[in-house]
Amino acid sequence: MNIPNSITFFRLILALITFKLIISTNLIFFSFLLTIIVIFSDYFDGFFARKLKQSSQIGAWLDIAADRIIEIGYWIVLAYKYEEIVSIWIAIIFLIRGIFVDGIRSFAQNQGYTAFGDTTMMKSPIGRLLVSSNISRFSYAAIKLLAFCSVILSPISSVIGSLAILLVILTTLFCIIRAVPVIIEGYRFFK
Repeated sequence: MNIPNSITFFRLILALITFKLIISTNLIFFSFLLTIIVIFSDYFDGFFARKLKQSSQIGAWLDIAADRIIEIGYWIVLAYKYEEIVSIWIAIIFLIRGIFVDGIRSFAQNQGYTAFGDTTMMKSPIGRLLVSSNISRFSYAAIKLLAFCSVILSPISSVIGSLAILLVILTTLFCIIRAVPVIIEGYRFFK
């Protein structure tokens, strides 16, 4: 167990605690703050893996698995607690997208490619821009964070609730748009 993997486990456990708080309490601001920590801490496992030269295949897999559990977990929990803002179909879309994209990436990894970085499976300029560029990855994380937080804060005002609906829709569209190049370019790994 190295530092990056410890951070990944920490954020996964913190996410599960946050899910419990969202479902069973009205601690809106605490859930909001924990959500910010959970989402931002995703940066640190990768940062320390590179900085401490502790990158590994198991660490990369663990990071992606934790990302999926956290992302899909939030959508399920938010759909359960705030069904007027987040349809269960949103969670299903993210689940389907995650299974397909991660499945394709596992085929690519078996052939020596990675999801991001120098050996990315994305070959087209549009694929690299939408999927593996730092700007796209950061933007996707930021819009998810804004969507999650606005849904959590939606009981405070109808304006935040309306903003939450818009952010959920935009996040879902961004999710789908980022999946399309992976599916299109990933086809070659099945030949």
